[in-house]
Amino acid sequence: MHDDDRPRIPPQGLAPGAPLATASVAELENYVASLEAEIARVRAEIDRRSAHHAAAEALFKKREGPEEA
Repeated sequence: MHDDDRPRIPPQGLAPGAPLATASVAELENYVASLEAEIARVRAEIDRRSAHHAAAEALFKKREGPEEA
């Protein structure tokens, strides 16, 4: 099962753009941890797509040199 197949659970605590002045240190630390986890998830998806793209390019890349008929 892919991460995208799982139902999304609404985040607890702070949301992007929320005022930080009223949050506790623990809430801020949890917020940073959740953002770092999301960044890691997005980077993994970028890596997966980049690898897929590179494999497709390698498969369909025109061969250099004389063409055989």
